[in-house]
Amino acid sequence: MREVAEGAQVALGTLYRYFPSKVHLLVAVMLEQLHGLQEQVRRHPPAEAEPAPRVAEALTRAFHALQREPLLAEAMVRALSFADRSVGAEVDQVSAATGQLILDAIGQCGPPTEAQRAAVRVIEHTWHAALVAWLSGRASIAEVRADLHTAARLLTLP
Repeated sequence: MREVAEGAQVALGTLYRYFPSKVHLLVAVMLEQLHGLQEQVRRHPPAEAEPAPRVAEALTRAFHALQREPLLAEAMVRALSFADRSVGAEVDQVSAATGQLILDAIGQCGPPTEAQRAAVRVIEHTWHAALVAWLSGRASIAEVRADLHTAARLLTLP
């Protein structure tokens, strides 16, 4: 927190006023990155014709964005994984932003069906688990891509 305050040229107390803990700060950074990815998907939607490959492409883009700074990605994913109830609202916002990224990639007009909402939740969980597996060295980039494509296919199930 001290390094962040120095880098932002603000007093440490000021940083703690907005982010009571390192977890709060890292979850906020993850939310900001997801909002940037949402905007990117809206400006440059995936080109595939079917929803499943569009979702897999959007999540692969998100994964590649996190891959550029693996130490930050690891810190953000750890913060999300170990966040307690005091960060619950912020974690819910990250989940909502991830879900919206998936829905934006689907490119559907109107509200999602209950089946689509359930598929989006499973895809979100898969994306998070794939990130954890990659960051811990238990999955390769190719395996992460394959898992994202497999999970995205849930959107095509009846």
